[in-house]
Amino acid sequence: MSRHRVVALLQPPQSPFELACAAEVFGTIRPDVPAHYGFRVCAENPGPLRTTVGYAIHVDAGLEALREADTVIIPGWQPAGAPASPAITEALRAAHQRGARIVAICTGAFVLAQAGLLDGRRATTHWRQTAQLAAAFPEVRVDPDVLYVDHGDVATSAGTGAGIDLCLHLVRSDHGAAYAAQIARNMVLPPHREGSQLQYAAQPAPARADESLAPLLDWAASRLHTRLTVGLLAEHAGLSSRTLARRFTEQLGISPAQWLLGRRLDAARALLEQTALPVEAIAVRVGLASAVNLRRHFRAHLGTTPGAYRRTFSEAR
Repeated sequence: MSRHRVVALLQPPQSPFELACAAEVFGTIRPDVPAHYGFRVCAENPGPLRTTVGYAIHVDAGLEALREADTVIIPGWQPAGAPASPAITEALRAAHQRGARIVAICTGAFVLAQAGLLDGRRATTHWRQTAQLAAAFPEVRVDPDVLYVDHGDVATSAGTGAGIDLCLHLVRSDHGAAYAAQIARNMVLPPHREGSQLQYAAQPAPARADESLAPLLDWAASRLHTRLTVGLLAEHAGLSSRTLARRFTEQLGISPAQWLLGRRLDAARALLEQTALPVEAIAVRVGLASAVNLRRHFRAHLGTTPGAYRRTFSEAR
């Protein structure tokens, strides 16, 4: 299988963190994970390139590298809103027109907007810059309350860590949930945060150590096959359902029911990829009761059927 070619387009001063989000997911070789991606960087002016933290990195390729890319990533753009050159916007439009996926992490969304790739479409960026993006590009529908937005051909993420979430989401779309979970496990990260989660949740005061949801999430994730409800989660945590819902919103940005359904769908995806179990058996094993119920949620949340998903991502294919 030929590797999917990922090219990150850099611009001085480059944020090392946003670049590392893409490089760690797409460019790191891991002995226990098949390598499905090739990764390289480029810049309009190759050579030493300043970073935001005081050191320079060497870039050996120019914009011609974008002509060979299957995915182009813009890992941040400093300062936000700084104009990209006509050569850069034209190269991005040309890559998009020939079918490359164009991805922006954090303030990289401003460059996609300058290239016209977000016109009439929903997009996001770091919450500090969402108002600036909306004001500068009124034709873009800026959503300040999500981690990432993926249209298939174009995708944008919120700041810093949300770039990792978007990159893992793209891997999941390309090669399935189990493969993305392998990468996340190597990075010691949760395998999946929905793009619709809030960028941040303001809390009136720092949560106490005994308010962490982590033990409850671990307990629930190991019991997806049982009859788990929001009431049972609250009972196990020793909280009222209302208090539990408030803590989920504060710590995860979603409701307990949304989190539970997301984990069940993730578990179903992994079983479809890695086993030959019938859809009915998978539905029971992940706590969705029936094949009809599983198919309904698959269609609503993933836009496909369990059977079609298995044909695409089964490890036996």
